[in-house]
Amino acid sequence: MPRVNYFEINADDPDRAMRFYREVFGWRFERWKGPFEYYLARTGDAKEEGIDGGIMRRTDPRAMVVNYIEVEDVDELLRKIVTHGGKVVQPRTPVPGLGYVIMFHDTEGNLFGAMQEDSSVR
Repeated sequence: MPRVNYFEINADDPDRAMRFYREVFGWRFERWKGPFEYYLARTGDAKEEGIDGGIMRRTDPRAMVVNYIEVEDVDELLRKIVTHGGKVVQPRTPVPGLGYVIMFHDTEGNLFGAMQEDSSVR
């Protein structure tokens, strides 16, 4: 069963946001080595329950927190989303070294992401 496995926080000022989460929760951050400004958030010990996430610079004033669901096949998920009344916001997009992501609205207008892992994506 697909589960939420990652979150993404959109921030007007990523440094300010990281400072907040570091001081309030003790989260750790490291710059992603990918092609755009992105910071990985470590929210606790890998042996404990919970998920990690990331912080990115907000590119859309409406963007908020996005939860990502790990799936085996984003193309199959896209078909199901449309069939059951959801709307595709971002089609299958490659993320180098990670896999493919999509963004969609559920029937209530909530934004979610889904990710298919594939480290061979360039």
